[in-house]
Amino acid sequence: MSTTRPCSPGDRGPEYEAVVAAAPADQAASAATGRQGRQVRRLSLDGASGIVPLARDFARQALQAWGWLPAAGADQRAAAEDVLLVVSELVTNACLHAEGPDELWLSSDSKVLRIEVSDRGAGQPAPRTPHRVGRPGGHGMFIVQRLCLDWGVVRTPGVSGKTVWAELSAPV
Repeated sequence: MSTTRPCSPGDRGPEYEAVVAAAPADQAASAATGRQGRQVRRLSLDGASGIVPLARDFARQALQAWGWLPAAGADQRAAAEDVLLVVSELVTNACLHAEGPDELWLSSDSKVLRIEVSDRGAGQPAPRTPHRVGRPGGHGMFIVQRLCLDWGVVRTPGVSGKTVWAELSAPV
């Protein structure tokens, strides 16, 4: 987890929120482009069924809209698969350890793709240590840590739950 700063430099702020304020929470394809070319997609997962496949399909559609898919080469294909894997891991963790996810946010600019999963859970995600390859289960945050540029947890004082974020490099 990021220990050098409390949140990512790509963290959402008031300007980011204004970009998607008009987008309905239940529209899987809601998208907006910010002033700096940041593309945003938001999916409400509260009360949904089949959440992990739903989140992966949503992420795949965003990657297609943003030109990551269909992949032009092996590096771009690997980058897209990494995004889909991280989405799966973060959403699965929210299902298993945090009373289920509320929302999935994806945002991308020319350099970084950011994934955010919000939930109502009080726990703190962490890679299992020591990491043992032969041990079944519990590898999700280790995978996220290995694939991502950075990741962390944001909590809002006075509000239950948290947002787990992760950032990956955009394909070149």
